[in-house]
Amino acid sequence: MRRGFLAIAAALAVLALISAPTACYLSRGAWEEAKILSRRQPISELVADPRTPKEAREKLKVVLAARQYAKDSLKLRTKDSFTTYSRLDHDTLVLVVSAAYRDTLKPYTWWFPIVGRVPYKGYFDFDAARRVAKDLAADGFDVYVRPSDAFSTLGFFNDPLLNTTLKGDSIGLANTVIHELTHNTFYASGQAPFNESFAMFVGARGSAAFFRSRGQSLAAAKLDAEWEDDKVLARFWSRVIKSLDSAYAAHPSDKAARIAARDTVYIRTRAALVGEIAPQLKTINPRYAERVPLDNASLLARRVYASDLDVFDQIYEKEGRDLKRTIGRVIGLAKANPKAPFAALRKWVGISPDSVRAF
Repeated sequence: MRRGFLAIAAALAVLALISAPTACYLSRGAWEEAKILSRRQPISELVADPRTPKEAREKLKVVLAARQYAKDSLKLRTKDSFTTYSRLDHDTLVLVVSAAYRDTLKPYTWWFPIVGRVPYKGYFDFDAARRVAKDLAADGFDVYVRPSDAFSTLGFFNDPLLNTTLKGDSIGLANTVIHELTHNTFYASGQAPFNESFAMFVGARGSAAFFRSRGQSLAAAKLDAEWEDDKVLARFWSRVIKSLDSAYAAHPSDKAARIAARDTVYIRTRAALVGEIAPQLKTINPRYAERVPLDNASLLARRVYASDLDVFDQIYEKEGRDLKRTIGRVIGLAKANPKAPFAALRKWVGISPDSVRAF
């Protein structure tokens, strides 16, 4: 859940006069992006500089290599992204705020030009993020606040690598680079779950293929295992969502009853996470099942990054496990049905819309 978000503020600062609140938000984003861009240093120079710590130098080499692999082998749109490095004044890039209604499975959304409606909003101003979260909670919404250490400007700028991202290991770095370059390559307006889930797939499969091409089979195997865990959880969250939909539908006109029913679903969800799902996970600490927040905001935030992950793998199999062809196929299908890209993907592989079972 520390995966990057879309830095729409920086890319669209010229439209800041739309409204006063939006103007403040976009202006702050533009200022922070300007600082990031002004501090860029070529990664190649840092790698060649003997003063660069050895561990950092090796990670930076992986970033350059993963970027080149994405460009040459996956045909992602790289431009000059991840050829430079910027150091922030702090260890967290942004706080991302998500919110959802409590009596229905519906996210609170924000609208921005070009990218459309998105179910999250990233804040460089941490106090502002906390104020917004507090206000949303006071208005009766479930609220989820989390850090993010990377973002994409969708190719508007040549995104640098940040120190907040570099603190991860080489496996995670390669995944993040390919994930963010997927956003640069294709973005379906107003379809955040599709965009993020697609990038999750390309990041996972692409980084595993990258390490495999370098003869680093253990790193590739770890990424494969992480992806399998992601799919296990994605299937589970789909079951939870179906259970919540059924619980809400059983009480169409009684808000209190709908909220009570949803609380019962989350009690069952916790028990299933601990007893059923945790034993299946290979790369995630079992304590995750005991501690992960369970409410509508956190559930829908997770689903932004974990919607129909299996369908991407099914397309991957149909394309002979050729990732470049799979990426092209997914983008083509999404372009053909821009208002319902997942429906286009499911139809192509023959998945029934009612295939998910509830608890």
